[in-house]
Amino acid sequence: MSPKDLFEILIREHSPRLLAFLRTAVRDAAAVDDLFQDTLLTAWQRLDDFDRTRTFGPWLRGIASHKLLAYYRQLRDSELTLNETSLEWLQNRFDRLQELPGDGWHEKLAALRHCVERLPDHYRTTVQLRYFEEQSLEQTAASLNLALFALKKRLVRAKQKLADCLEHKLEQVRWAQ
Repeated sequence: MSPKDLFEILIREHSPRLLAFLRTAVRDAAAVDDLFQDTLLTAWQRLDDFDRTRTFGPWLRGIASHKLLAYYRQLRDSELTLNETSLEWLQNRFDRLQELPGDGWHEKLAALRHCVERLPDHYRTTVQLRYFEEQSLEQTAASLNLALFALKKRLVRAKQKLADCLEHKLEQVRWAQ
């Protein structure tokens, strides 16, 4: 199998998770597209550096992490920030998600949808407005009549509940197999 064929297969398999990783860190869809393309280009250029005894997803997200840090360094004036600690936490969450049982990304996405439906109303509404309707933080805070700080706290708690539910749900799949 040629390096090009191998790369195409790996990218096809890992693109949904890479996009989810980038979208988790960046709200601007155009910026996500640019970061995605830049990550793939760098991965292609550095494919010889990839250790085939390791997993491709974390290597690809590692490249994306460097791109994200550079992106946020350019946005110093922005209220949005991303530091290495946050990025490491995000990377660890995606690594854990990848290690969880399930037939693939689509099964994991179905589990996430199930977990969103099970959230208490105030968390579910917050997640729906912010992530499904793609409202800005300010719009979401106004819609919910919350202070921006309170909204951010609620989102952190909702994400934690989702992560816990997802891990539990996919763990059940492993035991059923």
